[in-house]
Amino acid sequence: MSRKRSRKHEESTLASGAQAARRMAAQARPLARSTGTTAARSVRTTRAWAAPQVERAGQVLQDSVAPRISALLSAAARRLEPARQPRRLWRKLAGASALAAAAGAAAAVVRGRSRQDPETAAAEADMHDVTPPAPTRDGQARTSTDGEAKQPTRTS
Repeated sequence: MSRKRSRKHEESTLASGAQAARRMAAQARPLARSTGTTAARSVRTTRAWAAPQVERAGQVLQDSVAPRISALLSAAARRLEPARQPRRLWRKLAGASALAAAAGAAAAVVRGRSRQDPETAAAEADMHDVTPPAPTRDGQARTSTDGEAKQPTRTS
């Protein structure tokens, strides 16, 4: 075979192969469409069957496994939680003693005001009953030691 002939032979073979492929593709298109439709129908059917199965499985898990898992998680949480620290009793005692001291001081003040020293009481009573001294000619008043005002003496 010459070069020319082999080249033409290759071209004709390729052309006939391409034509054959186009024919097969034309035949496959309707088959592919129907296969797609069939697959979609199949998927819908499968999903319709699987939905109740998954629902039942979920109910079984919720009723049987979930309580166990919940109990395990609660137990783990209790183990993880740190122990409570003991409360400091000294704080309560210090507060109570401070409160008792304040109450004692208040009682002492009230008791001291209600029962005064007799000398102090007499002195306070005299202070309120003092009469003002009478003025003299030079504008000064004279008082006696007993708290009464006396008339000034005349020297003329």
